[in-house]
Amino acid sequence: MKKQVGEKIRTYGAKGFRERFLGEENPMQLLFKSNSDHFFCLKIEEMMGLRFPVPPSKHSCHTIIFITSGIHSIKIGFEEYLTYSNGIIVVPAGQIFSVEHVNNKHIGFVCQFHPDILIGKYGGSEMINEFDFLKIGGNPKIPVSEIDFPFILNLFKRLQHEYVSSEKVNLEIVQSYLMALFCEMNKSNIKTTKSTSAATTLSSKFKALIYDHIKINHQVNYYASLLNVTPNHLNKSIKAATGKSATNWIDETILLEAKYLLYQTTFSVSEIAMQVGHEDQSYFSRFFKKHEGMTPVQYRKMIDKS
Repeated sequence: MKKQVGEKIRTYGAKGFRERFLGEENPMQLLFKSNSDHFFCLKIEEMMGLRFPVPPSKHSCHTIIFITSGIHSIKIGFEEYLTYSNGIIVVPAGQIFSVEHVNNKHIGFVCQFHPDILIGKYGGSEMINEFDFLKIGGNPKIPVSEIDFPFILNLFKRLQHEYVSSEKVNLEIVQSYLMALFCEMNKSNIKTTKSTSAATTLSSKFKALIYDHIKINHQVNYYASLLNVTPNHLNKSIKAATGKSATNWIDETILLEAKYLLYQTTFSVSEIAMQVGHEDQSYFSRFFKKHEGMTPVQYRKMIDKS
């Protein structure tokens, strides 16, 4: 019988993530309602923090974290992001993320919502294209200016109030608040990226394409053709914008997806090789060892012991 690939991949829903990393017996679980898998907004200090680090994981919901005091740390893809007071970090649905160092000494808000919430009375799927931070490969970090801070804080308070004060959350109201929040975030984002170069724009598009096509192709010229530029121009732009070559980004995306699959699934190494676009298992193992200093089997044994 052919194996059903999707059945084994662990992409967390809201409830599953909370039970795994906050604990089923945690009193904080009482804060969550029956429809919290689709939406919740709570103060970070009410949630009592993570019990232990989060390994490479994916979530079915978008997550927006607004830090009002302290420092928050999270790894999105291969990049570590520190968010300070008056800052927002966004983890898009389906994006691989991890938390290597547990730090519960920050306060603010965490808002989590399923993408379906944004498709309804006041919006449609095409509206998401306006908000780069909701896309995999987009800019997830948004500083908030002193001028914009009161407006954004008020929207988080309204979202939190709607969640905690109603027996059944009105998702139409939630959608309207979220859209207002996104517009405020976009405004703050634009203020800090007025000097965004063509290279940075191209880089964001390139990174988003890698996530979508990593199982299909690993060649720079393939992505250059999708972006209607020459391979040389793509390489120069990616290097200028990120300090890494296009090939480095492709290799890192392969490794990140492979690590996620090694940790969160029961796939064999050959199945994982296929999932990241390598038909030859031995080549994939050599590729993995070259970059990680150990084979995929050794990596899986290491995380099983942790």
